[in-house]
Amino acid sequence: MSERMEPVDSPGNEPAGAPAQNDGAAVAGADDRSAGEVARYLDRLLNEGHERWEGDRCPICFLFVGLPMGKYAQMNQCCMKMVCNGCILAARQRGLRGCPFCRTPPPTDNASRLAMIQKRVSKGDAEAMKHLGDKYFFGKLGLTKDIPRAIELWTEAAELGSVEAHYNLGFMYYRGEGVEEDKPRGIRHWQEAAMKGHVLCRHGLGIFEFNKGDHELAVQHWMISAKMGCEKSLNAIKKMFVEGHATKAQYAEALRGYGDAVEEMKSHQREEAKRLGV
Repeated sequence: MSERMEPVDSPGNEPAGAPAQNDGAAVAGADDRSAGEVARYLDRLLNEGHERWEGDRCPICFLFVGLPMGKYAQMNQCCMKMVCNGCILAARQRGLRGCPFCRTPPPTDNASRLAMIQKRVSKGDAEAMKHLGDKYFFGKLGLTKDIPRAIELWTEAAELGSVEAHYNLGFMYYRGEGVEEDKPRGIRHWQEAAMKGHVLCRHGLGIFEFNKGDHELAVQHWMISAKMGCEKSLNAIKKMFVEGHATKAQYAEALRGYGDAVEEMKSHQREEAKRLGV
């Protein structure tokens, strides 16, 4: 979706406020923990989250949605399901109306869209809370922009398991937007989501390590996200290889893994939707 927030920029093109070398205390939650605890956490961070989280799958065809997801799928406020463009096209071709997943008639205006989301929120739907937080953050659907309310909703959603909420909270605490800046806390949100398979959080952790000068750890993070279909991570590894910070074998492995991930996300319906501009 266009309302996407990026945690940090690409290597060599970091924005103001990007991670600096003295931010190292945030890595692996290294606050008041012992060296052994930090090492165990880092081991867990690097060994978990090698598969994308299940919320990245289309609930109809069960294939992972291409990245960026907002380009290849659409969110339905009625059921909070992200349906891929291929399945949207297939539903239209079969003459089905309403939501491709739950068949609910489409909302006619912002008020009805907001009512759908709020209904899901009242039932404790973590993704609905995250989605409503987005609307408050951007001032959409007739809502007045309210960043504190957005953070409140994202926090509750994260506690209920929303990795996208962790992603947003990481951004807010890292940059100090709407909250007091707390880079270690922001990084911990990204780490939590990365260990559950959130691709952009994993990529962002690679950039964090790159900016600190830990090229080896940066490549390890990017290897994971590249194999989940993140082109930005693949390009980062390529740049590291050219500059002598990654091996030819690492780049070849990332390239194969990226290619496999992209291939697994393809389907005839999705290719047809792409051709027709759905």
